[in-house]
Amino acid sequence: MTSNLKALDCTLRLFVIPLSIASIWLSITNQQNNSSYGKLEFTNFTGLKYMVTISAASGGYALLTAIALWVRGLVTKAWVFFVSDQLVAYLMVTSLAAIWEILYLAYNGDQMVSWSEGCTSFGKFCSRLKLVLVLHAITLCCFLALAVISAYRVFSRFQPPSKDNEEEKEMH
Repeated sequence: MTSNLKALDCTLRLFVIPLSIASIWLSITNQQNNSSYGKLEFTNFTGLKYMVTISAASGGYALLTAIALWVRGLVTKAWVFFVSDQLVAYLMVTSLAAIWEILYLAYNGDQMVSWSEGCTSFGKFCSRLKLVLVLHAITLCCFLALAVISAYRVFSRFQPPSKDNEEEKEMH
């Protein structure tokens, strides 16, 4: 069971790397020029820059931890993986939310502040951004699975509370 779990863990970590690279590449090369409204590119959006930063960090982290899984003595504490996997998963959630917000506003606008939707004018940009969202969501799912695996590794080392122990505590 442990070797299967280790193989799944390593596979998920390695799977994350090309997904991260693809979402970064699609984001930073995403641009579209419109004769009426000008040029729209990745650098115009702080949320996209944030997502690229988190993708790069998570891809690098995935590579380092995949190596650490197989090199004895590099990281021997299961709780290190647990804490860092949780942290990366949470950061992935925030960066996914940033992309989601950009796409929502691009497709729907915000009438309260007089923003019209922009995807009719910048359709190619929006289409590529949707693909980035999908790749980033798959990466997030991988990190959520990794967080569960690392949590299992940490908490399976402890005995579950037994009825005998609970009864003894109640008596004292």
